[in-house]
Amino acid sequence: MTKRVLFLALLLFAGNAVAAAPVILILGDSLSAGYGIVLSSGWPTLLQQRLEHQGYPYHVVNASISGDTTSSGRQRLPATLTRHRPRIVIIELGANDGLRGLPLTEMRANLSAMIAMALHHGARVLLVGMYLPTNYGQAYTEKFHQVYPDLAREYHVPLVPFLLQGVALQPRLIQPDGLHPRAAGEPQVLANVWRVLKPMLRAPSTPAARAAGAR
Repeated sequence: MTKRVLFLALLLFAGNAVAAAPVILILGDSLSAGYGIVLSSGWPTLLQQRLEHQGYPYHVVNASISGDTTSSGRQRLPATLTRHRPRIVIIELGANDGLRGLPLTEMRANLSAMIAMALHHGARVLLVGMYLPTNYGQAYTEKFHQVYPDLAREYHVPLVPFLLQGVALQPRLIQPDGLHPRAAGEPQVLANVWRVLKPMLRAPSTPAARAAGAR
């Protein structure tokens, strides 16, 4: 076998390995799209690195778009599910609905439809909750946040209560806009997601990786 043929065979094998790996699909907004930071510093990239380091055989597909609302996420989810056939879908949407003061009934209906779609496609769902700044009024902010645990209970899906737990209101970790994490805050964002995501994963693929995954 020539070196060129061997090289092409290795490329084909690597491509097939990625294609065969179960997909974790992240459907989010700027909080998952790496707004204001280098993309490689974002928590989805850090998630892929952790999965590989600990031997979990998953491929992360980050389908997050800055500015996305639950309505736009709902519109693009069917094609995304068909294309990637994910094993797990992480839904991180709603912040832009809240910041724009959109009706919470519509936000809830959109999130509900996305959860149902993902479950119908055979994926497991991880719902990611958010809080709004207090200047939006206590009544609205409380009702906004309550949408997430209510849906998690209704559909029996795991919930990350607050994506930015331990990051929000920390000047060292949050950008000057007070909304988006700095690169230094992304590991904590990942920790918030990982705590709930890890029990949803299949076992690490090697004994050494299983030992690392136990930590």
